[in-house]
Amino acid sequence: MSDNFVYINKISAFMPGDPIDNATMEKVLGYVGGHPSRARAVVLRHNGIKQRYYVLDPETGLPRYSNAELTAEAVKGLAGEGFSLNDIECLVTGTSLPDQLLPNHGVMVHGKLGNPPCEVISTAGICVAGVTALKYAWLSVLAGASKNAVATASETPSLVLHARNFSSENEALVTALAKRPEIAFEKDFLRWMLSDGAGAMLLENKPRQGSLSLRIDWIDIFSHANELPTCMYAGGEKDENGELIGWARFSQQEWGEKSIFAIKQDVRLLNENVVELSLGKPLRTTIAKRGISADKIDWFLPHMSSEYFRQPISACLEGAGFAIPQERWFTNLSTHGNTGAASIYIMLDELVHSGKLKQGQKLLCFIPESGRFSGAFMHLTAV
Repeated sequence: MSDNFVYINKISAFMPGDPIDNATMEKVLGYVGGHPSRARAVVLRHNGIKQRYYVLDPETGLPRYSNAELTAEAVKGLAGEGFSLNDIECLVTGTSLPDQLLPNHGVMVHGKLGNPPCEVISTAGICVAGVTALKYAWLSVLAGASKNAVATASETPSLVLHARNFSSENEALVTALAKRPEIAFEKDFLRWMLSDGAGAMLLENKPRQGSLSLRIDWIDIFSHANELPTCMYAGGEKDENGELIGWARFSQQEWGEKSIFAIKQDVRLLNENVVELSLGKPLRTTIAKRGISADKIDWFLPHMSSEYFRQPISACLEGAGFAIPQERWFTNLSTHGNTGAASIYIMLDELVHSGKLKQGQKLLCFIPESGRFSGAFMHLTAV
């Protein structure tokens, strides 16, 4: 290592197909019970998302890419200009919903890429999974265990958000004479929030000459799972006491009738706690630990699931003595949607290739996760 730093020398993002606008999205995702969602317009009015991407074919509703294939496409975007896929020494992947329970997502991506044997690691989680993958890759190169590492993050929630996945639950509700033929808001809410996409980064122990690199200064990740119950989950159901019960404890019939594998969100718990536990508390710890100040941050990249949270995030920053003017914020939520773990990769890819980033500028990336309320920060310097 030349200077005890690691550099992001290439970033690639891959969005499947053409963007899907708000008027078209329910046609692509399908109508649960044959009826339009009553929640869709309300959710879209608040989240500020104008378009998003799906791996689903708009006409058939069938997938054009698996999660592993989508990730592989993002990795392929790193090839060229002195780097080949055959050069990969360490491949680290992060995703919320891999294509299968096992084997791990990383080896499936490796299989799709077909590059020579290398170390392969997968990190689990929700939005923070992309940062944990990046942190492993960073530490691997920093320690000298590998000369380079490729970190990825990817999401394909449309595969589980399609209406066909809720048909059994809807039939069970109708049989029980439910008053309305639609899925519970905790599930319907997320159908209008989440998008598909993948990103990849090449990490090396020296910056590349003649192009802009991002030096990784530090990455901090905090979990507050000790403080509150589960907020966002899939593959389980909460019991009457609010405890999360895993899928293996339900019958095969219940998997369908309860949409056990659907992504669910406790919206009340989210709104009351996500800003303080994913941003407020972690930020105050990081300020004390790292000695950072807002006036030294040129770009703030917040992963926001919704524009609804913009003002609460701004107020939280101000309350922590870390106010950053909105003109120094960068997000592409409205054009790319909430791509979960991949969001920060896709944001950084756009910023790096926008021409707005200048040498010497410092970036603070903020990534919240509502699963059990986690928050991550990443500090980068353009060199």
